[in-house]
Amino acid sequence: QVQLAESGGGLVQAGGSLRLSCEASGRTFSSYPMGWFRQTPGLEREFVAAITGRGLRTFNHDSVKGRFTISRDNAKNTVYLQMNSLKPEDTAVYYCAAGRAYSTTTSDPDNYVYWGQGTQVTVSS
Repeated sequence: QVQLAESGGGLVQAGGSLRLSCEASGRTFSSYPMGWFRQTPGLEREFVAAITGRGLRTFNHDSVKGRFTISRDNAKNTVYLQMNSLKPEDTAVYYCAAGRAYSTTTSDPDNYVYWGQGTQVTVSS
């Protein structure tokens, strides 16, 4: 069982930056692919970014390429999402998620089995 806790959300003006953090419980954090997703009311959960267990590969949705960066520190059991050049359309609840240990890193939320409670990000125009 993996428990995830996000932090770092808040209100920011367009063009600003935020860094989200997600701390995981457990002793084998490096075995889990990690992802960030976001959701706005009335819409399905949307893939944002993902990173392999050892952090050697990352994947980003086209809408955030060049603006968002996912990274992880396995010694701290933490994954990060650095968000720069934020836009009002980035406003959403952001969730971190963990896939099954040693599984393939994907953008499909159905492949992630552990989820955090979410953190609100609001970007004002």
